[in-house]
Amino acid sequence: MGTVDDGSDIQRFDEDEQGKDRQFVIALARGLELLRCFGSKEREIGISELARRAGIPKPTVARLAGTLAKLGYLEHLEAEGKYRLGAGVLALGYSMLSRLDVREVARPFMRELAERSQASVSLGVRDRLSMVYVESVRSSASITLQRGVGTRLALATTAMGRACLAAMPAAERAFLLDQIRLRDEHDWPRLQAGIEQALRDHADYGFCMSIGEWDKDTCGVGVPFLAPDGMMMAFNCGMPAFKCNREYLQHEVGPLLVELVRKIGGSLGQGAY
Repeated sequence: MGTVDDGSDIQRFDEDEQGKDRQFVIALARGLELLRCFGSKEREIGISELARRAGIPKPTVARLAGTLAKLGYLEHLEAEGKYRLGAGVLALGYSMLSRLDVREVARPFMRELAERSQASVSLGVRDRLSMVYVESVRSSASITLQRGVGTRLALATTAMGRACLAAMPAAERAFLLDQIRLRDEHDWPRLQAGIEQALRDHADYGFCMSIGEWDKDTCGVGVPFLAPDGMMMAFNCGMPAFKCNREYLQHEVGPLLVELVRKIGGSLGQGAY
């Protein structure tokens, strides 16, 4: 499972449709779209690229970026003519993470499973058509997945994303699947087949799998988790593809991850999802 750093997963809002909502402020929405353009790998972006990723005219992007820089959410690198995220975004992110008490409870269980499976174990939440890691633990193995907090995964092709899809209400899932289809009509038959198999796996085993379907070099299993505050989350256990196959994931790793989620739920005073 890899990261998405080029802004390609941005699910742009429909200004014509949102403009009908008197509570919707388009200028604010556009500013937030700019912040979403920054990924974990490419940290400095120019106005032209921001405009392309956000789908917003360059003059508007220049004004928005200047405003966000004055407010501390962006930093302007004058010599390079580019922008990068500022400390204001960090403060917002930590405010959100601070309410996720499940991270503190989950961490020792995640570490135990990571060592037992010689893999990486992560916890994520959905952001539009992606999952974003809010906690991640790696094993001490010499070869393991090197992805930490903030990693962004595709909803449609990763074990974690599919687990989230499997657990959400049918109407919400149908809406998101339609968005995925509209983004990639050409590849939709393959994506749909993978998602439908994942839904069957979740019904049969309690977890979803992904074997080289987003990143050919990785595989993993995912299990949904409903946090005490009602937030839908998902855990995954991922490893290099050469270390596993479907049988190993189905009979070894998957059941261990299901048990991990049960233990965490029990520690938080709730049953399994």
